[in-house]
Amino acid sequence: MRRMVLALLALVAWLAPAAAEARETGFLDRAVTVAGVRHAYQVYVPRSYRPGEKLPIILALHGAGERGGDGLVQTDVGLGRAIREHVERWPAIVVFPQAPKDRLWQNSKDIALAALAAAEREFRTDRDRVYVAGLSMGGNGTWALAYDDPDRFAAIVVVCGFVKPITLRPYQPLVPASDPDPYAAMARRIARLPVWIIHGGADTVVPVEDSRQMAAALKAAGAAVHYKELPGVDHNSWDPGFDDPELPAWLFAQRRGGSKTAGK
Repeated sequence: MRRMVLALLALVAWLAPAAAEARETGFLDRAVTVAGVRHAYQVYVPRSYRPGEKLPIILALHGAGERGGDGLVQTDVGLGRAIREHVERWPAIVVFPQAPKDRLWQNSKDIALAALAAAEREFRTDRDRVYVAGLSMGGNGTWALAYDDPDRFAAIVVVCGFVKPITLRPYQPLVPASDPDPYAAMARRIARLPVWIIHGGADTVVPVEDSRQMAAALKAAGAAVHYKELPGVDHNSWDPGFDDPELPAWLFAQRRGGSKTAGK
């Protein structure tokens, strides 16, 4: 009997790490408390992840339509959808925070950064490969985070984002209001960051001219910028944008402090 008990204990000990590993992959429910308020969010962990492995980490910022408090809907569009379609292209920890219903990412940056910091503590990630990718309102938030702390990230991805204000409120200028050219001011601030910009050429929500001007300003500042305009595509440029296999290949090649790579 004693031998049988010992054998069972050994079997449980052998199976436990595998079970824990299985529980800790895929889209995981998480929450972070900021200023006394609990915010639910999701963290994606690749099935191939092994404890101790240093993976790149992406902070994914959703658009206005995914705001709320369920902590789930933000994974249904953009990068979350792309991961489910092509898991092999995204070998990274991906953090999906959620902005409250009545707020923009501009005044929810603390929530996003708290979720990112929590994931970095929970998983062993590559500090030189921390990225931000945002769509629409999240693209605006990506510009905001990059402007605030350009040395924090290795590269950013902006999909149908905007620098100048559109109809969303309450909007805050990303750069000092006294600066006559917000695109040039942004470009000067983040010139060392590799940037990938995607925008639909027929976008009726966020003018494509915003991304055109931002890409031009970045090029003038000597930044490594890849600008891809999708002819005939309206506001939903995130589906074809994140489905592009060149995007993750380019993104994961970028390292903080490394050589700048503009792509095609």
